[in-house]
Amino acid sequence: MLNETQPEQLFMLHRPLLFSLAYRMLGSVHDAEDIIQEAYFTLSETSIEQVQNPKAYLCKIVTNRCIDLLKSARKKRETYVGPWLPEPLIIDTEKDPEQNYMMKESISTAYLLLLEQLSETERAVFLLREVLQYDYEYIAEVVGKSSTNCRQIFHRARKAVGNHRASDQIPTPRAAALTEQFVTAIVSGNVNKLLSLLAVDATLLSDGGGKTKAAVLPILGAERIVRFYMGILAKFTEDFSYKFTTVNGDPGIILYVENKVFGVLSLHIQNGLIHQIYWVVNPEKLTHIK
Repeated sequence: MLNETQPEQLFMLHRPLLFSLAYRMLGSVHDAEDIIQEAYFTLSETSIEQVQNPKAYLCKIVTNRCIDLLKSARKKRETYVGPWLPEPLIIDTEKDPEQNYMMKESISTAYLLLLEQLSETERAVFLLREVLQYDYEYIAEVVGKSSTNCRQIFHRARKAVGNHRASDQIPTPRAAALTEQFVTAIVSGNVNKLLSLLAVDATLLSDGGGKTKAAVLPILGAERIVRFYMGILAKFTEDFSYKFTTVNGDPGIILYVENKVFGVLSLHIQNGLIHQIYWVVNPEKLTHIK
């Protein structure tokens, strides 16, 4: 006999999976949390006896809510000021073992930006197949298309995304050391050291969303990135501090100004050099970070 607490138990069992799916679809911690909460309310109001596969049922709810939200937000995204970056996801598997689930597949900023190339339905089909390994018959039920069509959509989406290369899986101490060297070089104004850590063709994307000062175009090349940081440093008079952390699976830092979160930086590392820097300073994307 099913008891009254079962909906909550089922939801908590699948919560890491649901958040993982919603965050990859949306690139927003806040929206992902809201949507999986909606899924819980829907489940709690549903007769459990009629749900043959709660996991699939919840994934279907979350996927369709994400598709609807992406469609409604499309115009806003098109008029976004400067580069758009996903809300930083701070991973702390020591404090929250559930977040280990998020690390099983790529959640790097670079990967999420590749997903942005896909339409809402393409993204759903791609994630349900690539990340969650669902068969095409189930995916067809979720997105309301034939299994043959879903197969075609998946192959088209995978071709569009291409062969994403995640950051090198360097040991945590080495990643931390490289990140610390990078920050120390900026703070001390050590131009030569900074150049030695950056790939010649490194790229910096800065997301201020029109809410605060940020570069509205990508900054290309190590020398230009160095000039950008030296310019910021020259104007930086406030008291600031920083904390090393893991951002979307990549090494990063949280920067505090007067004890308040000012920005989050993450580094995409390949062959021991920094190839991409992602710098989120849009205050609306930082409210979930402490």
